[in-house]
Amino acid sequence: MKKLLVNEKRVLEMKAELARSVQPTEVDPKLEALVREIIERVADKWTMLVLEVLAEHGVVRFTRLGTLVGDISQKMLTKTVRQMERDGLVTRTVYPVIPPRVEYQLTELGCSLGAAFCGVWIWAAEHRDEIVRARKAFGEGRQQGSA
Repeated sequence: MKKLLVNEKRVLEMKAELARSVQPTEVDPKLEALVREIIERVADKWTMLVLEVLAEHGVVRFTRLGTLVGDISQKMLTKTVRQMERDGLVTRTVYPVIPPRVEYQLTELGCSLGAAFCGVWIWAAEHRDEIVRARKAFGEGRQQGSA
């Protein structure tokens, strides 16, 4: 996601544009359902890790993708990239050779999701010290409360 941080200004512009365009009193139930579904899918760590790897490395073969993501089973990687392909986030290219060569690449839609997720990185960078302090205080409070 380091490369996506370059788009920080664009992400902030997109957030401001979205804030101007959203009417909180008018909620489209279909849009709300879609947003919930996307959040559920994107909150999946494997999706985010695949997104990050493809953003950093461009076109990646299936086996290399698994290696770069790390600690993911072949079954889970297959499930993740198929779902991402279904949602239009990646393209899958199969070359008719033996053994078959399969490559994955982010689509424009996938890249835009990466840019949107970049906002989480920006938020985390801005609030890192606060989070560390809160976690420390919570841990100390738990230790005192259990004594």
